[in-house]
Amino acid sequence: MANAPDELENNRRIAARFSMTGRKALVTGGSVSIGREIALAFAEAGADVAIQYARQADIGFGRDDAAEETAAAIIGRGRVGITIEADFATPGEAARCVNEARSGLGAVDILVVCASIQYRTAFEEVSADQIERQIQVNFKATIELLQAALPRMREKRFGRILTIGSVNQIAPESVLSVYAALKSAQHNLSFNLAREYASYGITINNLSPGLIATERNKWRRDDAAAWKSIETECSPMQRAGLPSEMAGAALLFCSDAGSYITGADLQATGGRHLAWAAPHAARS
Repeated sequence: MANAPDELENNRRIAARFSMTGRKALVTGGSVSIGREIALAFAEAGADVAIQYARQADIGFGRDDAAEETAAAIIGRGRVGITIEADFATPGEAARCVNEARSGLGAVDILVVCASIQYRTAFEEVSADQIERQIQVNFKATIELLQAALPRMREKRFGRILTIGSVNQIAPESVLSVYAALKSAQHNLSFNLAREYASYGITINNLSPGLIATERNKWRRDDAAAWKSIETECSPMQRAGLPSEMAGAALLFCSDAGSYITGADLQATGGRHLAWAAPHAARS
């Protein structure tokens, strides 16, 4: 049986594998839910973190001070934490966000593209405004972020980029058709760029969550029975994931532990991406 010093040394070695000490990270959509958990995990691993947020979105979630609370939590972990308010629906804001993060942290070694919007609308009823807004926030802003971050990463011959996709890339819902299409486009972009930038020490990967209990779908949990039904049918695990369960995968991709992984798409879906019959389908 290992004694206490041995256990401490083993813990130190494990932590060293996932170290982000000295790294500077920008996490978009970092004030709540998945983005927040990733930002906190990075801080715990030793990184200084800038979080981008959209004030009106947080107010809509009833989390007016979410960005400030997350930054305080990062600082409480002994790291630099800064907030950047930016509405990615406005062209140019994503590029400004990278530049502001670089100014505040001194560099951007790591970029997590987590911010996105969606409208749960039947395809024939999706408005032109909804389409354009999703294209801008979910795809054009990603291109802006990458174009602003990649040149410096290439010069330094180091970078970690993680785009947050969705199980909808391969298991779409009819009411999320445009959202699913854009998540697929984002994944294709990251896959394409991963090969181009690998020789510069830059890894580019995609993380595709399944149903996660986030601020965005909090309204669906108002009816506990309805939510339980949704969970039961969402995956073989028959439960929604937690935002914190996405942080470990992000830490793998963006820390030293993931230095030889690029062009990957990790389906963190509770098995939803597998061929399976939901309970109600099995009974029919």
